[in-house]
Amino acid sequence: MSKNRDALKFFQNFIREMIDIGGPNLPKSISASLGAKLGKLLKERGVSGIENSLKKIYNAVNAKTKIKSIGDNILEITLKHSKKFCPIGGKVNPERAEVIQSTICIPYTLAILNSLDSDLKYNVEFQNCILKSNNKICQYRLTIEEKKK
Repeated sequence: MSKNRDALKFFQNFIREMIDIGGPNLPKSISASLGAKLGKLLKERGVSGIENSLKKIYNAVNAKTKIKSIGDNILEITLKHSKKFCPIGGKVNPERAEVIQSTICIPYTLAILNSLDSDLKYNVEFQNCILKSNNKICQYRLTIEEKKK
């Protein structure tokens, strides 16, 4: 097994243990904090725009990213991976899918976007998840709206 694969397995086991021991709020807080830091870093480096920012972060997990507008302020984000393997959650495990989404994926993504533009409100709704459907696709809808003042 390669060193990268070993590191990834360690990371995934670490996430599972964090959820098992600390409950869902612990990884959720950490994910949001890390996402906010990455969002701030992207902003400092001049990365702007929702689509460009999302492509940057998903490039880090080697996902081919497709972003399609499907209505007013709704984007459909499709991440295609080379294998039926989620970099965050591992192999298919429908029981873990929702917990990984709600504690890692969603808080991380929302924190990044909020750091880039805090005047907007974002909502993520998963359509497909590698952990649930055992395919190579992670897909979600991102709804964007102005925050009420």
